[in-house]
Amino acid sequence: MAKTETSSTSTPAPLSRERILQTALRIADEGGLEALSMRKVAQELGVKAMSLYNHVANKDDMIDGIVDMVVRDIELPRFDLDWKTAMRRRALSAHEVLLKHPWAVMAIMSRINVGPAMLRYVDRTIGCLREAGFSWEMADHAWNAIDSHIYGFTLQKLNFPTEATEYAETAESFISYIPPDQYPYMHQLSLYIIDGSYDGLHDFELGLDLILDGLDRLRESR
Repeated sequence: MAKTETSSTSTPAPLSRERILQTALRIADEGGLEALSMRKVAQELGVKAMSLYNHVANKDDMIDGIVDMVVRDIELPRFDLDWKTAMRRRALSAHEVLLKHPWAVMAIMSRINVGPAMLRYVDRTIGCLREAGFSWEMADHAWNAIDSHIYGFTLQKLNFPTEATEYAETAESFISYIPPDQYPYMHQLSLYIIDGSYDGLHDFELGLDLILDGLDRLRESR
């Protein structure tokens, strides 16, 4: 009897929204949103671009989808923790996740994102603050103050022109631009960085704790 040969080639996974978004996320992480297109995703998946439209409406829908994938990796505030602990953990998680996806900060800030992960993230954040005693108005202000720090600090870190290991060397190369007779305080601070007395690096957690402590005092006074 003749042997029946079995193909060693595995059947490709069927096309789905999740598979499309995973591919789109990888492309965005590697090259930013400017590298992302329906055609590029289709090429990566080995399909025709038109087949994607059975699962995603267009590029905007694809971006909304990958934003939601990023957000679902951020730790949600827990109601069984002290609110400051819960919001601190949320902020640290968001900062860490967003650093892994450099394109995501601007996408979150500049788009109306209504995916299920985003809605759950926002709802739990407001809920945590409300359960802690913040009014509706102050919960909204508190949430935005914390997120402004997260997004602003993350953007600064992602776009800072100097590596942390080169900060002192960079300060030394630019010290001539800040003579002590014109800019005495900047000059003295730069000297502290150059001689190693201070590393000059900004601290995400310091700013976060200042905000949380301030919000706690505001909460108690109202």
